[in-house]
Amino acid sequence: MPAATGSSDASTEVLTATQALLEAIFRGDWETYTRLCAEDITAIEPEARGHLVQGLAFHQTYFPAQPRDPQTESLPTITISSPHIRILGDAAVIAYVRLVQSVDPLGEIVTSATEETRVWQRVSGGWKHVHFHRSPIV
Repeated sequence: MPAATGSSDASTEVLTATQALLEAIFRGDWETYTRLCAEDITAIEPEARGHLVQGLAFHQTYFPAQPRDPQTESLPTITISSPHIRILGDAAVIAYVRLVQSVDPLGEIVTSATEETRVWQRVSGGWKHVHFHRSPIV
């Protein structure tokens, strides 16, 4: 995992939580995703087709009925590139480029990239993901 901008414990916690969130997404692990996210999370992402979406229900559509098993399925490698973290009291903003390396149907390794900004809020001593904005790099 890349180093967080700054050396604070909170920055490290936010980077670790972001990596766990991305891994949960790519594993299809709805349980972990909902543990990390606020119920009223907001998002601006390509799947929302230009709309601000609120709540977990929109995102659940993209999760499989059962999480993917890394023992039996090839899962992509997810890299948080050049993270910049700003702690704002009990909130934090992390901006980075997400690189995803996966194998296409022909067996070739392909890499995709998205620009992401995620907002976290400290709740009961832990971090909850409360908003994100994701844009593909074309």
